[in-house]
Amino acid sequence: MEEATVSLGRRLAAPGLAFLFIVVCILVAASYVTGSPGGLVIVAAAGIGAYMALNIGANDVANNVGPAVGARAMTMASALVIAAVFESAGALIAGGDVVGTISRGIIDPGAVADPAVFTAAMMAALVSSALWINLATWLRAPVSTTHSIVGGVMGAGIAAAGVGAVNWPTMGGIALSWVVSPLLGGVIAAAVLAFIKTFIVYQPDKIAAARLWVPVLIAVMAGAFTAYLAMKGLARLVRIDLATALGLGLGAGALAWAAVRPLILRQSDGLENRNQSLRKLFSLPLVFSAALLSFAHGANDVANAVGPLAAIVHTAELGSVAARVSIPLWVMAVGALGISIGLVLFGPRLVRMVGEQITRLNPMRAYCVALSAAVTVILASALGLPVSSTHIAVGAVFGVGFFREWYTEKSVRRLAHVNSRQPGRKGRMRPVRNREEQKRRKLVRRVHFTTIVAAWVITVPAAALLSGGLYFVLRLLLG
Repeated sequence: MEEATVSLGRRLAAPGLAFLFIVVCILVAASYVTGSPGGLVIVAAAGIGAYMALNIGANDVANNVGPAVGARAMTMASALVIAAVFESAGALIAGGDVVGTISRGIIDPGAVADPAVFTAAMMAALVSSALWINLATWLRAPVSTTHSIVGGVMGAGIAAAGVGAVNWPTMGGIALSWVVSPLLGGVIAAAVLAFIKTFIVYQPDKIAAARLWVPVLIAVMAGAFTAYLAMKGLARLVRIDLATALGLGLGAGALAWAAVRPLILRQSDGLENRNQSLRKLFSLPLVFSAALLSFAHGANDVANAVGPLAAIVHTAELGSVAARVSIPLWVMAVGALGISIGLVLFGPRLVRMVGEQITRLNPMRAYCVALSAAVTVILASALGLPVSSTHIAVGAVFGVGFFREWYTEKSVRRLAHVNSRQPGRKGRMRPVRNREEQKRRKLVRRVHFTTIVAAWVITVPAAALLSGGLYFVLRLLLG
């Protein structure tokens, strides 16, 4: 009975702490709005916004640190600490000062000009998107929190003002991102992995090849992340166009190459000529990539939690609907802390899914995923394509796994390398003889692939339907 009690207590600890955080946020909001008009609505919205932030941390942040954890470059504890610190820093330092209250133009502000209608719509959007992300986390499906809140806003807008209130061209761009984001991420990650295998892994002298190319690859990562942060992570501090960001990235890459090259020479000194030795050279870049991805994620996605909350606060206090509002500091703090706390309490479930259970990752493969995330965002920005960071990262993991499946069966270079290590073995590798053996040799778990893709496809309609129903309930409650 004692053991059962301890076990039950452990399972209830995380939900209990999460509930405590929501209560604290409600009390903080109450202290700020005491005596203000619409104070009760603001307090309720603060609790919902805190719940949304917890769910973003539990689901979305796994994409930033999952590959590094799966590659054993970081422990779970260190990954959670680094991600929590940099998520909060990104949200508080570089989080958007001004956000579109109707979630980036999804709904025409004139269609929901009535403050009561607008407040009910935003609260319904927050609740529905948070519930959907919570369900997706329970199902171990990393989904786009941006798409969730967009679906929630769309559903509530349709319920409040009809189909004509929705900006359908914008929704079309978001639907396009369902396909563009994972495909771009997967293709770029597979291309980088192909480069590493061709020019490093299957070279006769792996260490010499690594000394030449690893500093170049790290420089490319440094340049890509510099440009990524310049465009996406520092928008609040300074506005930087694409050309300037690329110039900064080129300079950072050159400096990184000059700094890393002697370090790689020292690290590779005395290493054996085998793949295990190469993995050590890619571990440190993964730590930095996890930190930088978390910073940029905090700067960008905190608006998914606090954007509608800030809109509700503005509408309740001033009694008018504005297209854009400034976010109060206490509202930003709710989002920043909620994301970090949600990650620490519930994040390991999705971190293991992304890093370990979709396909096996080592530092070289995880490096491809991290680099793909930064490069894909830059490329999509240059082409004007809307993309999802969640879809990019998970798509990159899929891309690495599927490329390895193809490379294992089809690569002439790999076959020659295997045969050179086993002189008595001639000709092609043993073919797959039956379906059961073929299934065992798949390097991407198909059950996870189908679950995640299905969750991606239904995220917007599921959040929209739930939000539309909640809108009518809230209208009854709010009068």
